[in-house]
Amino acid sequence: MINKLLTMEVFVQVVDTGGFTRASDTLKLPKATVTTLIQSLETSLSVKLLNRTTRHVSVTAEGASFYERCLRILSEVRDAEDAVSLHRLSPSGRLRADVPTGLASEVIIPALPDFFERYPDIRLELGCSDRPVDLLEEGVDCAIRGGRQLADSRLIARSVGTMHYATCASPAYLERHGRPLHPNDLAHHRCVNYFSARTGKTFDWYFTRAEERVQVALSSHIALSDSYAYTAAGLSGLGIVQMADFLMAPWVRDGRLVTVLDDWANEPLPVYAVYPENRHLSTKVRVFVDWIAELFANTGTLRREPSTVAGHRTR
Repeated sequence: MINKLLTMEVFVQVVDTGGFTRASDTLKLPKATVTTLIQSLETSLSVKLLNRTTRHVSVTAEGASFYERCLRILSEVRDAEDAVSLHRLSPSGRLRADVPTGLASEVIIPALPDFFERYPDIRLELGCSDRPVDLLEEGVDCAIRGGRQLADSRLIARSVGTMHYATCASPAYLERHGRPLHPNDLAHHRCVNYFSARTGKTFDWYFTRAEERVQVALSSHIALSDSYAYTAAGLSGLGIVQMADFLMAPWVRDGRLVTVLDDWANEPLPVYAVYPENRHLSTKVRVFVDWIAELFANTGTLRREPSTVAGHRTR
């Protein structure tokens, strides 16, 4: 007799990831086991659930209907597990999360002793990268992301904070090139751009002052996709940079970076916890997201109110 719950979980993963290999990687099962379970499931139901080619797996009409029912059944099973977990007040198990490098190193990891004191039975696997991961394909339970628009409609997003920004340059750069007085002056300066590791798109810079709003698309002699590399570029005098102020603040305080355009506010970037919409929000994910929201609320540069660097309002 096949393990029906395991087989349903395997089937859902195959549909979500679009293949047997990815499903086996996510579930940490041999590919042969995944294949055998799906074949046994189709045999027991006397119906074809998946269309297979050498390069792609797609769901049949019957498979799509069965998939939705599997999601509901698995969700109810997790509800039952969570009820016990909540009763014990000790969520447990593996939690895979992904966060940007800078946030991980400067904010989240230093605070993790508090998280594990509260939830000692959670085993956290924390991916740290500025590359946006595909939660479904890579088997990630939740991620922390910043953005004005989250393009993936398969994800549910919960607002957990706001990232404020500072526009800075090294003293050596300013001595050589002078200070910009208006955002439009940046077109005549050497600026360091930041681009998406997923799309390759370079991000524009945003400024506001009273009722005036300026969006600047800058050409650049260098663009980077890692927050620490980007900060290093500013410290090295490669140009003016615009980066999260929790990364810039220490360098501003010790004088290695200087804020510019101080009478302009940089538009804040919403920060979200995201997780797949077709996944039950387990207790361990819920408590992690709640903890992140609490942590950001107690971190001046990440809470929703405007924050400051060296006495100047930034985004």
